[in-house]
Amino acid sequence: MSAFGKRGGMTGARPAFGVAKPMKSGASGAPLQSSEPPDGGDQFPPIDELTPPVDAPVADSGAAQLGAMDRLTARQNASGEQGSSKSEGFEASVHRIKEQVLPRLLERVDPEAAATLNKDELAEEFRPIISEVLAELKITLNRREQFALEKVLVDELLGLGPLEELLADPAVSDIMVNGPDQTYVERKGKLELAQIQFRDEEHLFQIAQRIVNKVGRRIDQTTPLCDARLQDGSRVNVIIPPLSLRGTAISIRKFSEKPITLDMMKGFGSMSDKMATVLKIAGASRMNVIISGGTGSGKTTMLNALSKMIDPGERVITIEDAAELRLQQPHWLPLETRPANLEGQGAITIRDLVINALRMRPDRIILGEIRGQECFDLLAAMNTGHDGSMATLHSNSPRECLARMENMVMMSDIKIPKEAISRQIADSVDLIVQVKRLRDGSRRTTNITEVIGMEGDVIVTQELFKFEYLDETADGKIIGEYRSMGLRPYTLEKAKQYGFDQPYLEACL
Repeated sequence: MSAFGKRGGMTGARPAFGVAKPMKSGASGAPLQSSEPPDGGDQFPPIDELTPPVDAPVADSGAAQLGAMDRLTARQNASGEQGSSKSEGFEASVHRIKEQVLPRLLERVDPEAAATLNKDELAEEFRPIISEVLAELKITLNRREQFALEKVLVDELLGLGPLEELLADPAVSDIMVNGPDQTYVERKGKLELAQIQFRDEEHLFQIAQRIVNKVGRRIDQTTPLCDARLQDGSRVNVIIPPLSLRGTAISIRKFSEKPITLDMMKGFGSMSDKMATVLKIAGASRMNVIISGGTGSGKTTMLNALSKMIDPGERVITIEDAAELRLQQPHWLPLETRPANLEGQGAITIRDLVINALRMRPDRIILGEIRGQECFDLLAAMNTGHDGSMATLHSNSPRECLARMENMVMMSDIKIPKEAISRQIADSVDLIVQVKRLRDGSRRTTNITEVIGMEGDVIVTQELFKFEYLDETADGKIIGEYRSMGLRPYTLEKAKQYGFDQPYLEACL
């Protein structure tokens, strides 16, 4: 037996990748003539037809010149018919050929042996077998078309099928699959229809199962919801029928391959130079920071950027539902929750992990997101020698963030007066960093707020920085200003303990 799983010949040459079956078409014994027509085979339109002319009108080019009421009327009359991502042209032709080639290819390949190879090796082994199948089907392709066909076949067998194309695109930050016939992506903060297609609902469901199985989760009729992650840490959520009425839905939040730092965010215009300085000092001075914001506003990205300021000598434990954080520190231990089994037992919650983490001698505890009862345990950790702990939380403003923390502690089974909860929050949290995704798609740090203490039964805060909206350009881009409030920071004493008091004070004033 060869290493690839098929029985090789008697010679010492490398064994064949697959076992080719006799051709059913073509002249017997006659060599196949390979031809590469410049415009592709009969199945493909010429490339020139696929390229729009340079002087083609651009959609919505006059939208910026319309008045406010005209824009409302145009939006009301806009057609919603373009809801299918079924592609035409070159990509659609490749997928049609793939449907014909794939069954015959699988007949000639040992799946177990194929699973041991990486994508490049598999493509190399596939090439002669694909040529045989194409000849059998009497399909003629040029070199460009053959490479495209090889890629979609390898993606289908080893990768995530049509999703591989979007995952490889660095401009795509979110992928939203709404059933087999519709896929949207986010580029530069704006949603657009993606030109990919799935064969049918069964094909899409198989890809969803392939994603969740790799991280030890499952998706089926008993558990139709699942949170998972890809190998690069990208966040995945899957929901299947009967909960999803349009078929399997997959939502993927991609993470940048290159870690984003506070300096990079400053360069993107997400914050000012002084704000970046304050956040760097806050991370290095072990201030307790809560990052607040809406869905998709960049909370996890901000948390990753802040974590770069942690001293390499500190022991950091991260706790998440699906491990997404990518810390650069050498002493970093990620923990992940576990869902219940088929009998409804064995679930490990974030609160269980927070309580256990306190026994693991952490210097800092970082929560991917606070959702419920674990808020009380995190506050307790912040007050018991784990300064510098961080977490994210869904809310629209710093004041609302504090109210949500109070509500989440009250959701727990611990009966504490509301005033005591507020006091513990005021004593634990040092900074609230508010991030927001604006309507033009840009992500901005809109507030940096200090939590000072209590006055009566009210938590007192003071705003250090604020983003103020000024105007909007003709193409819809928002213009604003990052404004320092000019107040002496209450957390200056913490910065002074680490020798950052002077730059911290200069940045705030």
